[in-house]
Amino acid sequence: MASAVLGQKFSVLFDWFDQDRDGQLSAGDLQATAKVFAQVARDEDHTNVAAIHSAFGQWWQLLLEHADTDGDGQVSRAEFVTAMQDSVTAPEHFECAVMAIADAVMNAADTNVDGVLSKDEYVAMYEVLGVSAEQSSPAFARLDLDGDGVISHHEYRTAIVDFYLSTDPHAPGNYLLGPVEATSL
Repeated sequence: MASAVLGQKFSVLFDWFDQDRDGQLSAGDLQATAKVFAQVARDEDHTNVAAIHSAFGQWWQLLLEHADTDGDGQVSRAEFVTAMQDSVTAPEHFECAVMAIADAVMNAADTNVDGVLSKDEYVAMYEVLGVSAEQSSPAFARLDLDGDGVISHHEYRTAIVDFYLSTDPHAPGNYLLGPVEATSL
């Protein structure tokens, strides 16, 4: 049985990726989302920008293969949620699509290249991605698991795993895109 918690999170993610707001995901939507994510990087950071675009391209190919059940080149919300739960988050796909984006975005957002995200870097990253400081500031505190005032690469990856894989509605990673509404789960 599919998890209601995961279904809710993937529905939020679908809305985030549906850049043209037509209720369907297309290659253009994921390309546009990759462009948004790439804005986190500094102008000279071609490596992370390329990694972001490549990983979103991989994600789109997974969606076409596992979600586009009617072969129309688009992915509906229902197709997306099902494919996310059944295929994209499977171990053989998760690292090359989801975690590749997470790693590149974290590296890009680390503007002083010290290997961690300060609260300012974290909030700035999510503002670029369309998440308000009112949502990202409290999320930062939840994701800083050891309370040292920064988010390490390990803590960020843990949050990504929480968001995509945890069925616990209170998992810290659920706050990456703003709070997941427990009442709707």
